[in-house]
Amino acid sequence: MPENATEVTAAGIARLAGVGRAAVSNWRRRHADFPQPVGGTETSPSFALSEVEQWLRDQGKLVEVPLRERVWQQLAGHPAGPVTALVHVGCALLLADRSPTAWREITGVSDERMAGVLTLALGDALADRFGPAGRGRAVRTPDRAELLPSVPLLRTAAELAAETGTRETYEFLLGRQLDANPRQYTLTPPGLAELMAELAGTGDAAPRTVLDPAAGTGALLAAAPRTATLYGQESDPGLAAVTALRLALRATPGTAGPDVRTGDTLRADAFPELAADAVLCHPPFNERGWGHEELAYDPRWEYGLPARTESELAWVQHALARLRDGGTAVLLMPPAAASRRSGRRIRADLLRRGALRAVIALPAGAAPPYGVPLHLWVLRKPGAEPHPSPELLLVDTADPADTAERGGRERLDPAALRHTVLDAWQAYEARRPQPAAPRSGASRTVPVIELLDDDVDLAPARHLPSPAATRGPAELAGVRERLTRTLGLATGLTPPPPAPATPAHRPHTTLGELARAGALQLRHGGPGTGTGPVLTEHDVLTGTGPSGSLPADGTPEEPVLVEAGDVVVPVLGGVTVVRVVDEATAGAALGRNLQLLRPDPAVLDPWFLAGFLRGTTTNRQASSHASTATRLDARRLQLPRLSLAEQRRYGERFRALAAFEDALRLAGRLGGQLVQGLYDGLTDGTVTPE
Repeated sequence: MPENATEVTAAGIARLAGVGRAAVSNWRRRHADFPQPVGGTETSPSFALSEVEQWLRDQGKLVEVPLRERVWQQLAGHPAGPVTALVHVGCALLLADRSPTAWREITGVSDERMAGVLTLALGDALADRFGPAGRGRAVRTPDRAELLPSVPLLRTAAELAAETGTRETYEFLLGRQLDANPRQYTLTPPGLAELMAELAGTGDAAPRTVLDPAAGTGALLAAAPRTATLYGQESDPGLAAVTALRLALRATPGTAGPDVRTGDTLRADAFPELAADAVLCHPPFNERGWGHEELAYDPRWEYGLPARTESELAWVQHALARLRDGGTAVLLMPPAAASRRSGRRIRADLLRRGALRAVIALPAGAAPPYGVPLHLWVLRKPGAEPHPSPELLLVDTADPADTAERGGRERLDPAALRHTVLDAWQAYEARRPQPAAPRSGASRTVPVIELLDDDVDLAPARHLPSPAATRGPAELAGVRERLTRTLGLATGLTPPPPAPATPAHRPHTTLGELARAGALQLRHGGPGTGTGPVLTEHDVLTGTGPSGSLPADGTPEEPVLVEAGDVVVPVLGGVTVVRVVDEATAGAALGRNLQLLRPDPAVLDPWFLAGFLRGTTTNRQASSHASTATRLDARRLQLPRLSLAEQRRYGERFRALAAFEDALRLAGRLGGQLVQGLYDGLTDGTVTPE
């Protein structure tokens, strides 16, 4: 076996062969010629991918793996780690995109020879795109020894790129890495990134130079205008290189390459002389070790030295310092930054000098951490206008009525959020110095003098009338009427007393066996592209309609569309929640972290299947634990072997239980909406105690 060959775990072998992990364990015990572990641990060994594939092929057990899956498996099992592999792939794709003929010549030699030649070719390609090495350039040229283990991966990645495109291939692999390791990265959703870029300027006012001083995975810079020159800085060297390559592969031919550098932005600013048109930033939150002591006399603190607990205000002032006069910065901020007492003096000075123009409260779920309603701060560097703005725009996009209707957790509607925010911002910009017309509960321009009290609390909820959960007594009466009808429906659907029975010992089968027999198809949700609604994990858990949307670009995958009669099961979670797709939901795309089970109706009744999957015993048998998460392996789920007629008997009862559960869920939502509406009405005077 070559040194540093790509490795694969037992779970990866199971995916290659289309079986469960228990089957892989059985093969290791029963077959003396099964490949020996080459790494990992005693409880979680890893094997050489090439040896495993050959063994499976010899045994007739190798399932045909799509090219994109093979590339991902090679990347995920790379001996130097997936981030290093992503960097090598990005370099190779950049070269293949720049010089297709040279790439074909390079790949026509042996792996050892290719690694040596590729190093030289990459040096020229990277210098052409990113400038000479040094100066903190994020992407360095890998040497021959580093590239050698990556050569098989680079060959297959280039093959995939020939089918789907270099940019699409890289976005697919990066998206898979982010999905597989969500806790390692701070992500900015594409829709929110686009909104932030639009706040910084569009059309004739679009910025020509854009900086992200906390670049992360490059989502904000990727949302900037294609014609803009991009600058970024990221403290993680591997992530900085991946971001630089991602942006370079997305760039319009003929435009300047992105200038992404590695380093701690606050302690070692890579662009001290830059005067950008716009700064977009999703800074790290709640950092106490940001450099408070060593940076005490830094000239960037024009509005005051941030307290140790106010790292976000350090990022705000860094952004202002890197703008030209009149330039715009848009930062994603934690809500506490608008009201903590330790930051009130800096907030006051930002207001007095007209630097802070808007504070926009987003609904929970707009960006991680998803349980916190984050804020957007829009700032403009003073100097281009003779007088500071006398007002601050406050926008609140939360809607309590929508929260109650959707089950207690706000779900982000990107289109509605975008319209609410941009309408308020454009009205504010167009009508200055006169205040924009206030929109009750949504936006208001507040004179700065009203905000300069002892607290300087800029949280929009403190200064805007609460968007009422209802629109007055008439709507409350309507909610009450719906609740009464729903409670009556739930009463009628209450199951009869259960009849005792002697436990039957029936033969069982697994979903994996049914899938291999053709009685069932198993599909997984993914990040496809296109248009149309997406059935999300939250929708399945709460019983609501499809609330997600497909990205217009990104991972080049066809989405999995659900059909009536499909059974959808979440992958993660300690308790199985099952949903049978109805006609109203059919046609939606299957979201992430969901498994789709499509039974053959001539063999399996979908409600029978869904009902038995809800059983606690079945769920426990098919669940496994990784760290603190519980993961469901649908192939291990068991079903009793029953005739189709007997399945339908069970299915009718399970369908009735699901209808009863839906009625209870709706009654709970309506009850919560009615109670909150009455509290709001009594406290704001729209409802009398009588």
